[in-house]
Amino acid sequence: MYIFKLRFLLITFFSLKLLFSITVHAEEKVYIVGVVPQFEARKLTAIWIPILEQLTVETGLQFKLEGAPNINEFEKKFMAGTYDFVYMNPYHFVLGNQLQGYIPLVKDGSKKLHGVLVVQKDSPIKNVAQLNGAKIAFPSPNALGASLQMRQELHDIFNIQITPVYVNTHGSVYLNVLLGDTQAGGGVGKTLKKQKIEYQQALRVIHKTTPVASHPIAAHPRVASRDIEKVTAALINMGETEATAVLLQGIPMPQITIATMADYEPLKSMNLKRFYIQPK
Repeated sequence: MYIFKLRFLLITFFSLKLLFSITVHAEEKVYIVGVVPQFEARKLTAIWIPILEQLTVETGLQFKLEGAPNINEFEKKFMAGTYDFVYMNPYHFVLGNQLQGYIPLVKDGSKKLHGVLVVQKDSPIKNVAQLNGAKIAFPSPNALGASLQMRQELHDIFNIQITPVYVNTHGSVYLNVLLGDTQAGGGVGKTLKKQKIEYQQALRVIHKTTPVASHPIAAHPRVASRDIEKVTAALINMGETEATAVLLQGIPMPQITIATMADYEPLKSMNLKRFYIQPK
């Protein structure tokens, strides 16, 4: 009888322990992570999944990458507060902060973001004024350096009229120019350097926009402050550790540093809302 009771108690104990474990696992928070689709989906996944896996190792938190097929859909999601953590362009961050209260965590400190206007290397176009009336490729209406700032400067500085062609990604911009589908294209320095060497060598930069602070990784204010601190500390540690710094270079974020609201204040004086198109 004693053995029977002991066996019953042990079974009950381990059953309760298993039930508790299942319940805790089921209730474990999974943070949704969004990434601006500046590269095609497979490339973004290859870059970000290892980063999120390493963040789980360092923080004990769970993350899920939730993609967007284009920047328009990405904008809808961050404006609705879908993402708990998000990598976004600086103007998107300004909007996300105003609409949802997103908080900047980290950014690349090695270089500021600047847009580049490219033409074919052997194009007869030597200066921006020659593009008056031209078709120019952009990744989307609201990509910051590649499109918003670029169109603002073409209008305000060069006083030219152009026909924008929106092609979804930076890679598609460069291909449109290389194939001759458009006379020029707007990108950013970082994505141009991520293209195949032969593509880079076949393009020529004829204008760079005013530099601004680089893309931040930001957090929604609903995320627990202790988890924001964990993620921030883990990202900084990853950037300072040789074995994991290589993961962040793919973003690209080769020199990770703390981001602040003050970093993005200059964007508010550019009057970019004139060129911003609300996602449908």
